[in-house]
Amino acid sequence: MERLFCVIPCYNEQEVLPETSKRLKDKIENLVSEGKISPDSRILFVNDGSKDNTWTMISELHAGDPLFQGINLSKNMGHQNALLAGLMTAKDLCDVTISMDADLQDDINAIDAMLEKYHEGCDVVYGVRSKRATDTFFKKFTAESFYKLMNGLGANTVYNHADYRLMSRRALLGLAEFGEVNLFLRGIVPMVGYKADVVYYERAERFAGESKYPLKKMLSFAVEGVTSLSTKPIKLITGLGFFIFFVSILVFIYSLVRHFTGHTIPGWTTTVLSVWAIGGLMMISLGVIGEYIGKIYLETKNRPRFIIESYIADDEDKTVFDKSEHR
Repeated sequence: MERLFCVIPCYNEQEVLPETSKRLKDKIENLVSEGKISPDSRILFVNDGSKDNTWTMISELHAGDPLFQGINLSKNMGHQNALLAGLMTAKDLCDVTISMDADLQDDINAIDAMLEKYHEGCDVVYGVRSKRATDTFFKKFTAESFYKLMNGLGANTVYNHADYRLMSRRALLGLAEFGEVNLFLRGIVPMVGYKADVVYYERAERFAGESKYPLKKMLSFAVEGVTSLSTKPIKLITGLGFFIFFVSILVFIYSLVRHFTGHTIPGWTTTVLSVWAIGGLMMISLGVIGEYIGKIYLETKNRPRFIIESYIADDEDKTVFDKSEHR
């Protein structure tokens, strides 16, 4: 039977962690009793520099039950890096992982269907929302626009999929080959390849606490994803430049014709509008190019994507962890 690791990134999740750990424990025990996973499967919480009692609670969970393990990052590294830290730790210890957020919005019961897909030969199984009935109109509009924008600009993502997914050990080893610092797992995982499928589920409202992805952070996340995975924005800027150049030739010819036919009209308004329009486009273009230059700058530094301060687990897993390289 396969050894499963559930990887749960956590940032200030003290309000929801007791219920999350309880539900996950029940699910793991049920899967073990049904013979679907190994009895030594584990739940791995990754503390991403929380400022509340999240790490203390994870430590207490491990002390009370070896089913629970914990990784404590040296500082807040961001959701994607925290998730990667858990996955890269688990890849040396398990046969398959399932990653999900700690807020209980993802349907834990979808794990059964994911494991069925895995046993059918899938290395990656994406948890995909079947509908957004619990979302406000604004949330639904912005979220769906996010996925459409990402795919439209060349970032290959799975529509309505966040980070609830199953990955086999082979897929995790493939993911480990991607060394970029600017991390966007929703776009990188599909690039790993291997056989993949989806499982649909209904996403619930957050059990407790506040959302870690307000609109501002979602917009930043979208920019990160596009500029990390696609050069299409730069190609669009190039195309826009050629278009403006073509229009300027037409305006030049039009101006000459007006001049030689004696119909020259003072064009103060047109001139001002043209200057502002072109100036705005230049600033936007420079901003997009600057984003890419910034990404290149960070990649050349080759900074670690995460630093693990401590790992609490049973002795056997800690021995394997200590012999491995984690970055």
